[in-house]
Amino acid sequence: MPELSKEIVDKYRKDRVLLDPYLDWADAEGVPVIEDFGVDLLAAETAPWDRFGCNGAIINLKGRGSFCSTFLFDVAPGGNTAPMRHLYEDVYYVLEGHGSTRVETHDGQSHTFEWGPKSVFALPVNAPHQIFNGSGREAARIASTTNAAMVMNLYHSDSFVFDNDHWFDGREGAEGRFAGDGEMTPIRPGRILWDTNFIPDVGAFELKPWDARGAGSGNMQFILADGIMGAHASEMPVGTYKKGHRHGPGLHIFIVHGTGYSLLWYEGDEDFQRVDWRHGMVFAPPDQMFHQHFDTSAEPARYLAIGLGSKRYPTISRRRVGSENNRSDVSIKKGGRQIEYEDQDARIHALWLSEIAKTGVSSKMGKFFDEDAILKTLKTDAAE
Repeated sequence: MPELSKEIVDKYRKDRVLLDPYLDWADAEGVPVIEDFGVDLLAAETAPWDRFGCNGAIINLKGRGSFCSTFLFDVAPGGNTAPMRHLYEDVYYVLEGHGSTRVETHDGQSHTFEWGPKSVFALPVNAPHQIFNGSGREAARIASTTNAAMVMNLYHSDSFVFDNDHWFDGREGAEGRFAGDGEMTPIRPGRILWDTNFIPDVGAFELKPWDARGAGSGNMQFILADGIMGAHASEMPVGTYKKGHRHGPGLHIFIVHGTGYSLLWYEGDEDFQRVDWRHGMVFAPPDQMFHQHFDTSAEPARYLAIGLGSKRYPTISRRRVGSENNRSDVSIKKGGRQIEYEDQDARIHALWLSEIAKTGVSSKMGKFFDEDAILKTLKTDAAE
């Protein structure tokens, strides 16, 4: 659907129809509102954000859907945020810097934990908390992926969202959850759950095999602060890539380590859209747009995906599995959401071979493709 012109949007607002309270709130916060397909969060412009007591920006990705967005906090050396409390849920991912977070629980206690680059944490909804930069020399950048859009459009009352004193004490969990303790629940490959509030380093966290999603693929699903915001980490070994798949909107993908690219396309498209990535990049595949992730570096490529709907609380119908075959690791030919290697566009593997030739990486995909024939075709095309 084409975007509405500013004139039409202004007319809707004047007539008090088709309003979006979240976007109105974002525009009024006085910080940069960045709207793009993908964003380099390490380079994104920030400005003083009075509400949170630090510099920041609002990231509204094109594929975010109607539920989620990302807030970027840029905390100055030795600085801190203002005390925060809000009815929307969020999952924090530390892009760079070291510091600590203090969170209060309903019993009047304060819990403090220290974080560093690639830490992930979530706090019980509406629990008072504050973030501190532990370095006197370096800034800390933290991305907070939230369901603020959904909550603000539901209540369209800033004071209710930010000044509510209700305690959700059932969400707090044991004290150790703020120190990285957790509980693992194995359901099936691709559905191994780690239940916690804090992951010290998601780049080093042990993932479990999920070969059905790609050659040597690893995965771990996270339940964070007993919340409705879901997250998972996924990794591709060197010399491999994922299988293409699609899902609903709003899943924000943060690159943890490795470099590469993703291709995105709708069914029937002749061409692909491409997003090149490295640590610091975030993008969100739009609703039902096929996408496929490719490692081109000499290290495994890992990403963290955050969106509305956890494995405990799917929240929306699309996050619930309607049938055993309606899964991301089942072929679309069997009613699933995945394109198997043998069914993918022939251009995809040829492009990837060209890309890894630039980085000196050897392919480990030979058991899936006749790479000698593909390379011969590439050389012939280059000669012509």
